Amino acid sequence: MGQTFAEKLLAKKSGKAKVDPGEIVEVSPDLVMSHNASWRVIRQFRNFGGKKVLDPERIVMVLDHRSPADSAQSANNYNLIREFAAEQQIKWFYGIEAGICHQVLMENGHVLPGTLIPGTDSHCTTYGALGAFGTGIGFTEVTSIWVMGKLWLKVPESVKIVLKGRFHFGTFARDLMLSLSKIFTTRGCSYKAVEFHGPALREMDISERTTLANVTTEMGAKTAYVEVDEVTRNYLKNRAKKEYEEIHPDPDANYHRVTEIDLATIEPSVALPHRPDNVVPISQAPQDKIHEAYIGSCTNGNLEDLAAAARVLKGRRIHPGTRLIVTPATKEVYLDAIKEGYIQTLVESGAAILNAGCGACAGGFQAALGDGERCIASINRNFMGRMANPKAFIFLASPATVAATAIEGKIADPRKYIEE
Repeated sequence: MGQTFAEKLLAKKSGKAKVDPGEIVEVSPDLVMSHNASWRVIRQFRNFGGKKVLDPERIVMVLDHRSPADSAQSANNYNLIREFAAEQQIKWFYGIEAGICHQVLMENGHVLPGTLIPGTDSHCTTYGALGAFGTGIGFTEVTSIWVMGKLWLKVPESVKIVLKGRFHFGTFARDLMLSLSKIFTTRGCSYKAVEFHGPALREMDISERTTLANVTTEMGAKTAYVEVDEVTRNYLKNRAKKEYEEIHPDPDANYHRVTEIDLATIEPSVALPHRPDNVVPISQAPQDKIHEAYIGSCTNGNLEDLAAAARVLKGRRIHPGTRLIVTPATKEVYLDAIKEGYIQTLVESGAAILNAGCGACAGGFQAALGDGERCIASINRNFMGRMANPKAFIFLASPATVAATAIEGKIADPRKYIEE
């Protein structure tokens, strides 16, 4: 019997010939990522008597969640992180201007096929878009890697999703993941490795693959993997920090579940409050007033996402009773969106553009909602209180659907605003 991606990678990183699901292995990560919560890790490191991190070149720090600092406490925490990074000679430190940690790591060539990258964020599954094993871990676990360079992991069972066919016009990878969230629910892939395969992947760019890997977290996944191909290799051609070795699952690997999806069956969809798996087709979405439309996050804040929104909004104005807020994922995305004219289109439509980073998705430290307000957003979660107010309501959708909704002031189908 062959092995899945997760089994092969964890066997390699633990120095074993073969591992089995459920087995606990000690592994040596290639990198460990910590974001603005690095201050917690630093304090644990000091409490444990730490003086010098084992390998500063295997540590990446990014200030993204509350950037710029939203309070004196956040500012003090950020100063602690900056001082520690300088003291420990952390080579890969990215400040408040860089953007969201996951995209920053990918853009700067840290995420490579066949690498193991844990970090202080549940959406480290995003690294699977480039064929890496990314997973979220706790602060104590990150501290142990700083000190010893090792981590314990349980080998996950794997779920295989085979994608066939093509999207209909006006439907996107985000709509696919909303549909899969409904199929699997928020617990259907608990501590599973989700693999994406199939001929439809060949037509998906890295931004779409990022959405696939990212949203598996909302299905409970421990990690994700998108089949590595020429699209992956071309993206990494001028980015990769070092040589890499691809890891591919065996054709006869054993999976907990195999699901085939024809992309032609997917239509624009919306997740209703307060669960990311509470999904309906857009034709069944409620038509209540939408107060805020938000585009951004590690799920859908990339250049292609801003392009889709700009395509819908070109030459149009947002509804006078709705505010549209846009947060580019990274500085690179922001600059490219300016060059392509997307930012101008969005601003002319009435959008407010925030600095690159996590923005409202990080818990409402920007673009918070008022009591009773309804927001449609391209973020990954819509749990009660996610955008700073448990008395507000959050709907999830693709950037195109968010843009169309901003025009009408109620949930709207983007297909009517895009010329085929």
